[in-house]
Amino acid sequence: MSTASTGAPGGDTAWLDDVRWDADGLVPAIAQEASSGRILMVAWMNREALAETAATGRAVYWSRSRARLWRKGEESGHVQVLRELRLDCDGDVVLLSVEQHGGIACHTGRHSCFFRRLEDGRWVTVDPVLKDPESIYR
Repeated sequence: MSTASTGAPGGDTAWLDDVRWDADGLVPAIAQEASSGRILMVAWMNREALAETAATGRAVYWSRSRARLWRKGEESGHVQVLRELRLDCDGDVVLLSVEQHGGIACHTGRHSCFFRRLEDGRWVTVDPVLKDPESIYR
């Protein structure tokens, strides 16, 4: 699906009413790499973030810590380009199939936020840092 077809014609946003927003007006959003199927990260979206993502073809999330929209890559340049947007069967989780620019999705400088694996009762870091976060964020 092209990003141009993710939103409804004429700016109609009635499709947003099908999303089951939580009490805070948020929905979990899973970012999955389109080329590999690997889960890159999980974040939150509010209605505005989801609408902007569909309209622009760039991933926009709601930052709970900053209490504002977070346009993925606004500081790092590691933009997520939307390839497809899906809603789960219950309507309470969205899945973004994305092209991850720069190969880094995690603020730790790794490809994915899921870089720790449970081994023998402890979490082991199994993915390398691709770029020092100090050089990404100012």
